[in-house]
Amino acid sequence: MAGTPFAVVHLDVPPVTSGLAVGSLVVGITSILVSFLVFCFGAVGEGANGAWVAGAFTVLSGLTGAGAVVAGLLGLRQIRRPAPPPAVRFTGRGLAVAGISCGGAGLLLGLLGLGLALLLALT
Repeated sequence: MAGTPFAVVHLDVPPVTSGLAVGSLVVGITSILVSFLVFCFGAVGEGANGAWVAGAFTVLSGLTGAGAVVAGLLGLRQIRRPAPPPAVRFTGRGLAVAGISCGGAGLLLGLLGLGLALLLALT
């Protein structure tokens, strides 16, 4: 910097997209896709076998949905954290919010699919 005896230079670091936000979106979309498998096996599966398979995929959908929500919340926290000028700033708030939404939707759809599978297995 001009006028200082030490000639210190602060370089601008470009903002970086948060990996947690991107991961949250990817896992949230995966959760929705797995929840569609719950509906497919629950509706088409024969008797109790369809309910068992739908239950197994519901567990997978629930785990991926919960993981997407947690990763999205951690990504939002990372993005909101203030950073002094030489530190890396993170962007991707929209990705994190979309990941949280997709994860929650996948979790909810998985549970609805399991309910449908159990209803069809009992009838």
